Amino acid sequence: MNIYVGNLAYSLTEQDLEEAFSEFGNVTSVKIVLDRDTGRSKGFAFVEMEDDDQGQEAINGLNDREMSGRRLKVNEARPKTNNNDRGGSRGPRRW
Repeated sequence: MNIYVGNLAYSLTEQDLEEAFSEFGNVTSVKIVLDRDTGRSKGFAFVEMEDDDQGQEAINGLNDREMSGRRLKVNEARPKTNNNDRGGSRGPRRW
């Protein structure tokens, strides 16, 4: 199960998240999303858990839990969408 984790403190590391999620089961990957210009955390991450039931337990157990002074927002990640369509109302560009 792929899990979205938001409202992260900038000081949190991938290891911190792995430790928190491993309380609920086997964590297969952790990725804090970084700003490509500054290299600093954007304040959210994705955690992949091996088992869906354990992933749901992690969501229930960690959503709204405080870590490093911030309350985590944890839910099942939505599938990645096509970045070419950013939802603007102008339609495709015509040069």
